[in-house]
Formats: sequence, structure tokens, C-alpha cells
Amino acid sequence: MKHTLSVVISAYNEEKKLGTCLSSIVKLADEIIVIDNSSSDGTAKIAKSFKTTVYKRENNLMLNINKNYGFEKAKGNWILNLDADEEVTEELKDEIHRILELEVSQAKKGYWIPRKNIIFGKWIQHGIWWPDKHLRLFQKGSGKFQCKHIHEYIEVDGEMGELTNPYIHYNYDSIAQYLLKLERCTTSEAIALKEAQYQLSWFDAIRFPLSDFIKIFFAQSGYKDGLHGLVLSLFQAFYSFVVFTKLWEMEQFFQKSVGLPIVLHEFKRAGKEFSYWMISVKIKESHQFLHTIILKIRRRLSL
Repeated sequence: MKHTLSVVISAYNEEKKLGTCLSSIVKLADEIIVIDNSSSDGTAKIAKSFKTTVYKRENNLMLNINKNYGFEKAKGNWILNLDADEEVTEELKDEIHRILELEVSQAKKGYWIPRKNIIFGKWIQHGIWWPDKHLRLFQKGSGKFQCKHIHEYIEVDGEMGELTNPYIHYNYDSIAQYLLKLERCTTSEAIALKEAQYQLSWFDAIRFPLSDFIKIFFAQSGYKDGLHGLVLSLFQAFYSFVVFTKLWEMEQFFQKSVGLPIVLHEFKRAGKEFSYWMISVKIKESHQFLHTIILKIRRRLSL
């Protein structure tokens, strides 16, 4: 028996991208719900032109509240959650169709789906941007957001599976768009750290951004995406630094003496980390046995 599918889309001032999203799922969905987060452009008009059900909601910092609202309104047995800047490929539609044809006893409660991020005109294939799996397809009544912070996943009560084919995320088109979203997201993350009673240290001003850059650019092979990878890794380091400063602001800009010897020691430690990871990358890409052995010795000495 084929089950029914409700697609729930959250949108705020997405008149340029919403049409592409809706076109990609109009034949897949039995019902389309668009949560209009008080857009000031033509978002609602475009949504209605596709004969969707539109609910206008306040543009909360915690947008996942509005997404949960859409899940509650959905009538389908299954829910596919999308953002307005996302598109479902033909291959993924076929895969979802196969899930909908399964008996309830054969299907999982929810499915993780890889996301193909297009950033500044390029598919980013490394770092935190690929495969960037999100839990987007689930049985109605089984999943929702916990609404604790912006970057969270839908939590599903039950066994989960994974789909193979990705959906496309037309992420950042411009630097201005990135910086605009950074303001909202860093505020949410700083609030989450504050509520978790994170003990902020001045060391975090260095360690937050350094850790993210090393993780993305070196450990997750962001360098393989060329200049895009370098810029995005630096942006992510800046993102982490802004989270630090906002949390510091929430703690009333507490004063702390920072001695030069300690700062120099911290940067020296950072230099060793960079050296370790640069050598690790060379080891990964080396195809000569003797050269690899020499590099491993150099890496050990760099610690």
C-alpha cells in the first residue's frame, strides 16, 4: 500500500528560490505545507500559486518551532521536511517512492538523507558540507525538533535508516548572505552555551576558531575544495570566534588579565597543531613508501 506524503517547507523571504523547491516536489507530495515566517517579499504569493497550504507565523529566532507547527498540521502518513532553498532530485524522488510503498512493518520510523551543498556557485564535497546528512523523512507523529538551538536534527522515536541519493541545498549565494545568517546562528549557539552553563575561558578566543579551522580544512579535507574550501574553513573559524564574543557579551564582558607569555605559549601550541596536520595531509597524499616513513617521523617529532 502506498502511503501519503506531506512536504513541510519553512520559508522567509525566499521568493527567488521557493519556486524551484516547490517544482521539485509538486508531483511527489500528496500535500504541501508552507510555513511563511512573516516574509516581506513574494514568498506567500509564490507558495499559493502552487496550491499549497500556507500558514503565516512569527519569524522567531528559533525557527524550528514553526517547523514543528507544520508537522502538526500535516495530514500525510509520512512527512518530508525541506527548506525553501532546497531541491529534491529525480533519483531521490524515486527512492522516497519506494519507501512510501513499503508496509509499515518493513519501513523505518525515519530516514537520514545526504545533502549536496552548493556554496558560492560550487558543490562543496568536503568538510562539514558533505555528506551533511539530515533526518528529513519520517512517519507522522514519530519526529520533531527539540527547539534548543538552530543547528539541531529532527529527533525520531524509533529505528532509523539512510537513503542514498542526496537533495540539493542552494546554500550561500553571496558573502552578504553568509554574514546575515551568521548573525542569527551565532546568537542561537551562544544562547545554547549559556543555557548549558558553559564555563567560558579566554583561551576559547583562540581555541574555538583554531579547532574549527583545523577540523574542517585538514582533518575533513576541506583543502580539496580549493579556494572555496580555504575561505569556508576560515569563515567557520570566524563563526566560532563570533560565538565566543557573543557569549562573552552575555557574561557582561568580564575582565581578565592575559599575560603575553601565556598568549605566546598558546600560539606556539597552535603552531604545533598546524605542523602536525600539514604533515598528516602530506602523508595521506604520499604514494612513496620511504617518503611516508620520513613524514611520519617528522610528525611524531612535531608533537
